[in-house]
Amino acid sequence: MTKKINDIRGQVVVITGGARGIGRATGLAFLRAGARVALGDIDVELAEKTAAEFAATGERVCGLHLDVTSRASFTDFLDEVEAQLGPVDVLINNAGIMPTGLFADETDEMTDRMVAINLGGVLNGSKLAALRMRGRGGHIVNVASLAGVSAFPGLATYCATKHAVVGFTETLHLELADDGIAVTAVLPGVVHTELSAGHSAPRWIQPISEVEPDDVAAAIVDAVVRGRAKVAVPRLLGAMIKIMGALPDGARHWISHAAHFDTTFTHTDAAVRAAYHSRLAN
Repeated sequence: MTKKINDIRGQVVVITGGARGIGRATGLAFLRAGARVALGDIDVELAEKTAAEFAATGERVCGLHLDVTSRASFTDFLDEVEAQLGPVDVLINNAGIMPTGLFADETDEMTDRMVAINLGGVLNGSKLAALRMRGRGGHIVNVASLAGVSAFPGLATYCATKHAVVGFTETLHLELADDGIAVTAVLPGVVHTELSAGHSAPRWIQPISEVEPDDVAAAIVDAVVRGRAKVAVPRLLGAMIKIMGALPDGARHWISHAAHFDTTFTHTDAAVRAAYHSRLAN
């Protein structure tokens, strides 16, 4: 049986990509629930600044450098977390990037970087955490995406990495159950962060497809508290995508076209996304 953590007060929670977006919101949500939190991010200055802001909650929090693509960096990060806060109880693999554009036009460097961060980072973190949690239990949460159970033109490599994260998480959930380590996949829809800014989803679908970082953070905390194996945010969109997945290909593609899902990330506002793409290129 996997361990169910009903009370997360005092638990040590580690969050990758913790300086902004979903990671930042999740860190604050766990702190408010009484956990001790470590924010890992490639932007160490922002991670430290965010941790300093969160220290006002009265709970213990730290911001540390982390390159999820490097096993050595991840190991050093977890060692420092344990030195400052204690053994890791919960790991949230949240770090990820989502440049938009047609796959054929995507640079080889960006393709490799997406795979290294979105998938490699999850593999690195999950293995290192599982080894440390053996014998005492814990919880690994992998932030995937509803793009991990569906297809969106303009996000080919991103979808590939998130499909892989979903499959990996479901398998790891089975592998680690006897060790008392719970494993959860969280599948957000379109989250209001710079990662998805400038998309062209029609206004009528936005109320049931878009969420705030705080909504995803709340779902992650709930998943840890209740020991859930898979959570879609929002749940209604997750249910819709599940139903569409059962339809014949022709019908599913027709619905996707009618809802403009096939152009949501190919017809984006380049000006809005420019700053994000520029940051990814550096």
